[in-house]
Amino acid sequence: MNVDVVELITEDHREVERLFEELKSAPRKRPLLVPVLAALLTAHSRAEEAEVYPVARTEAGEADEVAHGQEEHAQAERLLARLVETDHDSDRFDKVLKELVEAVTHHVEEEESTVLPRMREHLDDRRRAELGRVFAASRARHLGDRPGEAGKPELLAQARNAGVSGASAMTKEELAEQLRQ
Repeated sequence: MNVDVVELITEDHREVERLFEELKSAPRKRPLLVPVLAALLTAHSRAEEAEVYPVARTEAGEADEVAHGQEEHAQAERLLARLVETDHDSDRFDKVLKELVEAVTHHVEEEESTVLPRMREHLDDRRRAELGRVFAASRARHLGDRPGEAGKPELLAQARNAGVSGASAMTKEELAEQLRQ
């Protein structure tokens, strides 16, 4: 596969937006669409955190934006976990969905206006294609992950992206607590 990582990320963003629209317009499909959204959004976030954010931080000079993006991922994952647990027919579902859509839309707009253009600017075609391969492989490995149930390797990557010092010496519980703050 020789696909630019920026294109892959952008394609995922469009698919998440499409799923949001379908969740809003077709409530009867929610029992089928929520697991698809949860799988895609969780796998996408974990692959970005593991493979893309470290490169964006070091090779594209986006340390502040990566830390901010990591915070937004954590917020979206908390909202996504709430959405998964909420009755599809309830008013609460609509409220949580609205919050999730707003949070993810904000994150996508920022990422597509800062981090991704900087990656195009600072990484050559070969590097972006190489990163596309590792992003796609990581995303595939994380497709079965559930929101809110990150393992220690995922929490460690999130902590590094967020700029948490001393993360490698922390337990899984300490990492999770530090990331909640």
